[in-house]
Amino acid sequence: MTSFTRNVPLLALSQALMVSALSLLLTTSALVGLALSDDKSFATLPVALMAIATMCTSIPAALLMEKIGRKNGFMLSTLFGISGSLISLFAILETDFWLFVVGNMLIGIFNGFASYYRFSAADAVDHGHKSRAISYVLAGGVVAAFVGTNVANITHDVIDVAPFAGSYAALTGFYLLALLALSFLKLPPHLTMSQSGDSDEERSLRVIMRQPKFMAAVVCGMLGYGVMSLIMTATPLAMAHHAQSFDQIAFVIQWHLLGMFAPAFFTGSLICRFGVLRVMFVGALLAVLCVVINLLGTSENHFWLSLILLGVSWNFLFVGATTLLTETYHPVERAKVQAFNDFFVFTTVAAASLTAGALHHHLGWQAVNLGVLPLLLLIMISIIWVGRKADNMPVAAQETC
Repeated sequence: MTSFTRNVPLLALSQALMVSALSLLLTTSALVGLALSDDKSFATLPVALMAIATMCTSIPAALLMEKIGRKNGFMLSTLFGISGSLISLFAILETDFWLFVVGNMLIGIFNGFASYYRFSAADAVDHGHKSRAISYVLAGGVVAAFVGTNVANITHDVIDVAPFAGSYAALTGFYLLALLALSFLKLPPHLTMSQSGDSDEERSLRVIMRQPKFMAAVVCGMLGYGVMSLIMTATPLAMAHHAQSFDQIAFVIQWHLLGMFAPAFFTGSLICRFGVLRVMFVGALLAVLCVVINLLGTSENHFWLSLILLGVSWNFLFVGATTLLTETYHPVERAKVQAFNDFFVFTTVAAASLTAGALHHHLGWQAVNLGVLPLLLLIMISIIWVGRKADNMPVAAQETC
């Protein structure tokens, strides 16, 4: 429990700073892109390419940290965040859309490393505390619900001639604080086969992929995150299209982030009590309800309630999928399995972010929401399928609690 009490709070703080920065970006990036780009369908291109950079970083980051240690990798990655925030600031001052894209991509590289905070927490504790460690680290994002969007709201007009330039100046502070927090980590070294006590040979990725749990974890993780990213990225554009103010947009994004991360205080306990698959299925149902509300109207209350539900849906699916994934590999296999998972997750996020702006611009808000329904159906099918493969669903919870 020493590792739990020391490392999990530090990783949760680092997660809070990372998501605070990300929430600021998600609140402002599409609006900055809309202002800087001549082609308005490119408004979400910066955030989409940030997601692509995260995707491309996921595998190299896992392999590099397996060599140099996760602490060193995490600290190194903050340099990309600092550089990206400064370049984005300069791009806004110079009204250079493509330079703004470059700054967002550098931040995406940082996010590619930071996405392993949750796995670092799970790998640093005993098997019985994995779901809670993952959940508590993600709970650090609750801070972001209040910090990131409020910082964006306070600073977006600090520099009169360059809206949002002040917001991107504030990003540097988030990454510097993350560097400080990460310096206090004391993570255990990565386990070799002999250290782990594993009598079996390291399995190939193809063998690991054949496990029903693995397939369900990857499908639910990537599609759940993709659905959330598509709707969330398009929301500021939809609200602006319906003449709602930046204050209203920031308010809705703030509550969305609260929905994403506040449940993490009890998601691990819910998984232990009801089973990981049941919690994930409820998450999928909440996403369907989010779509229904979005189709019913475009008032601030509609956006507010739907994005809260979308956030809780993401939390249940993402914590559940991450927990399920940790049951599919031995310690010696963790780098390649986690890298493979996150590559597919962030590939889907990138695709969702990339299409959100064009889909909203050309087809409208309703098309964005209707487009995610087939993805949610696939999530539900995969959960039901892996549930039938097991004798009963509570077994999954017993293995992680």
